[in-house]
Amino acid sequence: MTRRRFLEGAMALALSPRLDRAWAAGCRSDDRLAIIPAGLFWMGSDAKERAYAYRIDGEVARRHRWFDAELPRQRLTLGTYAIDRYLVTNEDYHQFIQQTGHRAPFISEEEYQRQGYLVHPYEKVKAYLWCNRRHPDGRGKHPVVLISLADALAYARWLGEQEGRRYRLPTEAEWEKAARGTDGRYFPWGNRWRPEYVNAEYRVGGTSEVGSYPQGASPYGCFDMAGNVFEWTAAEFPDGKAVVKGGGSWDDQPGICRAAARHGRAKDARHILFGFRCVCEMDAATIR
Repeated sequence: MTRRRFLEGAMALALSPRLDRAWAAGCRSDDRLAIIPAGLFWMGSDAKERAYAYRIDGEVARRHRWFDAELPRQRLTLGTYAIDRYLVTNEDYHQFIQQTGHRAPFISEEEYQRQGYLVHPYEKVKAYLWCNRRHPDGRGKHPVVLISLADALAYARWLGEQEGRRYRLPTEAEWEKAARGTDGRYFPWGNRWRPEYVNAEYRVGGTSEVGSYPQGASPYGCFDMAGNVFEWTAAEFPDGKAVVKGGGSWDDQPGICRAAARHGRAKDARHILFGFRCVCEMDAATIR
């Protein structure tokens, strides 16, 4: 199935006539944004979900009790908003830095070592470094990485200026609803781990082109909301660290790839596992 045909099917299922009109008047084109309708949804995890996550995950998660800090399962209400179907790509980000002079995605070996949670040696990082303000060959449609929270926010502001709209990073609740729908499912596709639906567990060995796993799309037709890369959000922990979501990354185990999983990272961190997507705010005039 081509990406275009998949998107057309997803839109036909997901959009009411009222929302379809909002889409036509919306922030970008219909192959870029998913409109998430207002209403209730389940957020967070309960003991049953966390037990399942520990069962399918690795020993490290069980030893450190990673999932115990997740938000409790709760019903929340959000208004209508629009969110990128795809992660921001290297090609997208290249336009931004060309027009603004903003720094290109890069980190020196010394800076990388100072971050303290290396996971991968700097040799692995080298494949993602930009050179002469150009992204690595063959990775144009891969998610942009090695960007800090401030870099992501700057991109969102720039995009809004280009289109006369209000773009920003999603809140944790907005990200989670877009990823799992309203029924509290563990993964974008349901409650059972499906490794063929996601770039995770180091099977690919790095990032993949956005949208490469259409079977793993969320109920609203958003891609890579499990695996590929973690994503910056507008939320933060009490200690000031930013909340990163994304249902895990390309090297993560299944339990971390759930929509409810959350991690805190320093806001100035730049890593090959972190990317982002944007939210477009929908004003009342747009959704009438």
